[in-house]
Amino acid sequence: MYEAADDPTIPSTAWIEAHWNAARTMMAEDKSVLLILDEVQKIPGWSETVKKLVDEDKRNKNRVKILLLGSSALLVQRGLSESLTGRFELHRLPHWAYSECHECFGLTLEDYLIFGGYPGAIPLKDDYARWGRYIRNSIVETVVGKDVLLMSPVQKPALLRQVLGVACAHPAQILSFQKMMGQLSEAGNTTTIAHYLHLLSAAYLLSTLQRWSGNKIRQRGSIPKLILRDNSLANAMTLPSGGEELQNPAWRGRLVENAVGAALVTLAEQSGGELFYWRERDEEVDYIFKIGKKILAIEVKSGNASKTNALMTFLAHNKASTGLIIGDVQRSNGIATLKLGDFFKNPESILQ
Repeated sequence: MYEAADDPTIPSTAWIEAHWNAARTMMAEDKSVLLILDEVQKIPGWSETVKKLVDEDKRNKNRVKILLLGSSALLVQRGLSESLTGRFELHRLPHWAYSECHECFGLTLEDYLIFGGYPGAIPLKDDYARWGRYIRNSIVETVVGKDVLLMSPVQKPALLRQVLGVACAHPAQILSFQKMMGQLSEAGNTTTIAHYLHLLSAAYLLSTLQRWSGNKIRQRGSIPKLILRDNSLANAMTLPSGGEELQNPAWRGRLVENAVGAALVTLAEQSGGELFYWRERDEEVDYIFKIGKKILAIEVKSGNASKTNALMTFLAHNKASTGLIIGDVQRSNGIATLKLGDFFKNPESILQ
């Protein structure tokens, strides 16, 4: 049974109970029943009602299987944490990977780096201006205007949008709160900016990486590296008209590094790993992937550049770590390499 709570008039919790009881009736007829309730987060008090019904089924030994779907990550998470402790298994559906976009739409890697993986937007890619409007209006504004603002009190919505704009203009860059404040037209403090970045991260628009250190306290207090969860955010928000800037080698390098970072963030979430960056003085390693006792230092190369000084320095100071260069480089000073296309086809291969 599939039902969606996306009517213009938001249903009440009685809507959940009615469909749940219908599923119970079907189960009584010796049928295996899976009840799917979509956009359930729109219903006020949904989690308390679901908790009551789940507990009733447990007492009465009913075997109705329930799948709850929600496009608002923040509101779903709030309901789960408030009422359903110990009663659910959470499945996160991340942004579309390159392999999925290639299989479904025939998207090339170069197009994926520019247009990202929002499936509703990809058919519009031949009209860049229209594609950009779709990303800004249908995706970004929906998430910011509904998910984020409904989830948590935001005293300065305009500042929240500016923080997102600054992040989109600096994909895969290390940016201190002080530098962010210098690019904001509305006044704010570092605590407010950090809070807004947290909200945008919880809404799966971006992710903030901390600097690698053997000291957990130092990691938590470090300057963040901003990773957009999808490259389309950088281009649609920063370059609304596209043009020559899309082909700028420096910008393309940021897009490549960000796309790799976004894939690594998803891989870390799915595998139980952690993702950092490393920087000491003028030396920087793009990503440090830690899973269990394994530490993988990753450098991303978007062109033919093959300098590995920072990577070699990190490996020399972290004897238990392994180095990897992702990019189409000609030489690697003995460090393992992985072509960009091969990485995006199968990011999990770096764990093998």
